[in-house]
Amino acid sequence: DVWHYIARERIPLPSIYFAHEREVVQRDGMLYAVNEFFTPRAGEERFVEVVRYRTVGDASCTAAVRSDADSVAAVIEEVAATRITERGATRGDDRVSEAAMEDRKREGYF
Repeated sequence: DVWHYIARERIPLPSIYFAHEREVVQRDGMLYAVNEFFTPRAGEERFVEVVRYRTVGDASCTAAVRSDADSVAAVIEEVAATRITERGATRGDDRVSEAAMEDRKREGYF
């Protein structure tokens, strides 16, 4: 598991991987951080939530999850207890269509 490797090797990580307060909106059952790449739609309410990112990707389609895991050890505990894959609950493209990621590739995103 990558988190055990990170712990064992004491690899420093950006704070985005750990729980912190962020201004977010809820869309399609996911929490998206409000930033220059992601703006709320009409009727979406901004609020502050303690979240972390399970994976880091495009800010326009990567969501956060509610979490108190503020250290590598806490992330390891959280991952062991969850039944949702690290990407499964946070990749907005998966909610758009089954081919959304392939569409981005064709458009030159990758």
